[in-house]
Amino acid sequence: MKLRAAIIALLLPLAALAQEENTEETWKPASAESQAYREYRLKTTTPPYGLAKVKALIQKNASSEEDFTVMPAKDYLSLTLREKFTYHMINPESYSQNCDVEPPIQDEHKKIFGHLPDVYAELNWSERQRDFLQANRDSVMAIIKESANRSKRLGLNYKMALVEINAVEMVPFLVEFFKRDHKDLDILTVLMELMEQTKYEPFIKSASHTKLYSKNSTYNSFLVFNQANEDLIIQRAMAMYNAAN
Repeated sequence: MKLRAAIIALLLPLAALAQEENTEETWKPASAESQAYREYRLKTTTPPYGLAKVKALIQKNASSEEDFTVMPAKDYLSLTLREKFTYHMINPESYSQNCDVEPPIQDEHKKIFGHLPDVYAELNWSERQRDFLQANRDSVMAIIKESANRSKRLGLNYKMALVEINAVEMVPFLVEFFKRDHKDLDILTVLMELMEQTKYEPFIKSASHTKLYSKNSTYNSFLVFNQANEDLIIQRAMAMYNAAN
């Protein structure tokens, strides 16, 4: 027993050292290219529609006790549809429950994720805001298309809105927009999230779906970005769109 205790005592520091080394490896900083792509992924689009008016109303109703602002009904109802869209895209009205701190993602620019990153950190859209997007989905899609074509950018908040309203009608536009520079891999993520929400059978039965959305997958599960995966995602998304139309 004494010999066993002595061996355990000798091994404990080594185990602790190994644990520290594993922790350091887990939190390995991402490369400069990967970090730059992370910043690119998190960029949002600020709609121009009534922006000054909307910002003034947000500022007027801001509370020092809360991290978010909920515009009173009177002010909210004074906004036009496009001004309400601007408000929802720049001012989430609710807390998000996601508080996990995750290690840096390695080679983020080489991965097609199954889910979009959190757009508003610890905040999210309220029920009122989600209801607006759903009730005005045709207008929301038209505004996003117009804004993205003008700015040459599809911000993360726009992509989240398209997933929120299950915008299958936008598939051809998303495919064309992605092919302009093949840079924003999260557009491919949106296509897959639309197929997942629609339960498009050829995708649901695929190995890609198992890897990204099964009980064994995680929020950051991904496919390797290569031509074969790009082509397959686009092919399936277009087939889903054509079947729906």
